[in-house]
Order: sequence, then C-alpha cells, then structure tokens
Amino acid sequence: MRYFHGGAPGLRPGGLVTPHPPRVLDGCPVCAARAQGLTATLDGKPIDPPTGRPDRVYITTDRDYGRFYASRYWYGDLYTVEPVGEIEPSTEDPFPTWCAPAARVVSVYDRAVQLTPGQRRSLLRRWTGADREAGR
Repeated sequence: MRYFHGGAPGLRPGGLVTPHPPRVLDGCPVCAARAQGLTATLDGKPIDPPTGRPDRVYITTDRDYGRFYASRYWYGDLYTVEPVGEIEPSTEDPFPTWCAPAARVVSVYDRAVQLTPGQRRSLLRRWTGADREAGR
C-alpha cells in the first residue's frame, strides 16, 4: 500500500515526519481556533476542527487528499511515506487516513504543491459527498 503525507516543504528521502504543534498564520481565525483546540465555524457550520491526535502524524492512501494538505503550506510538498510504529485508522477524515507516531519519507512525490481552483472544487465535492455518506 502506498501512503502519502502532505506537509512542510524540503524533506528528503529518509527524513522523518513527526508530530508538531498546530501551524498558526497571523490573521487566520481558523488557525487561531485550532491552536486553542477549538473548532472554527463559518455561517454556523464547523470547519477544519482541531486534530484529534496531535501526538500523531496523519498519512493517507488518497493522493489528492495528501496534495490538499501539502497545498496548505507555502509551496508544501507531497511525500510518499512509510509509517514508523503502530498505525491506527483515523475516524476524523472522510478519506482513507491513518495515524502513526511518525512517518519516514520514501520519496518526494510532488514539490511545491498548489491546487488550482478547479482542483479545490473537485476535492470539495468529493469531501462533501464523503461527509454526507458518513453522516457528518
């Protein structure tokens, strides 16, 4: 099975992805809420809740979902990774995702990921449909 992790740019094969505190951008209310362990809302609907397992790294088999997380960084990268330690399924995500204590970079799949508006809309449709199926 191939696992992906989208995140900070510049890692190299053999590098280790480890848990880190929430990333907070100045002026970002969603970031500020996540850093406080709260869920930000938009029009009364929850958006981007805080990570349920801040002591774990998240990995996915869905390349596009991994690309989304890479795109949240300033030119973040998408990596193929192998979990380090015991993995467990994540119940937070609508796409196939697992948590692990760490992940080792196998290769850099895509550097400087930026999604087009069309790619974001396509992922949002998939995400909305998956949430609906899961009853969220």
